[in-house]
Amino acid sequence: MTSKQRAYLRSIAVNEDTILYVGKGGLGPEVIKEAGDALKKRELIKGRVLPETCPSSPREAAEEIAAATGSEVVQVIGSRFVLYKPDPKEPKIKLPK
Repeated sequence: MTSKQRAYLRSIAVNEDTILYVGKGGLGPEVIKEAGDALKKRELIKGRVLPETCPSSPREAAEEIAAATGSEVVQVIGSRFVLYKPDPKEPKIKLPK
């Protein structure tokens, strides 16, 4: 993914709601499944690690979820992260070249 594509996805993510929360349970199979389902439906999701309860750092959590779901980490800022996985058949988000 190029920096221009990453910047485009970040600009879209600004208006997205945070739908994935990683808390004291850490990165269990439920969180991975929830992330995978959300990525199939939306392609771009915003997540948050609850720093006071989660054993993982936001970067570690984002990388682990991305690896498990086959997505890409767009950005990690503070306790929030953005993941992207295009639909293989009909992508909803058109990335710039």
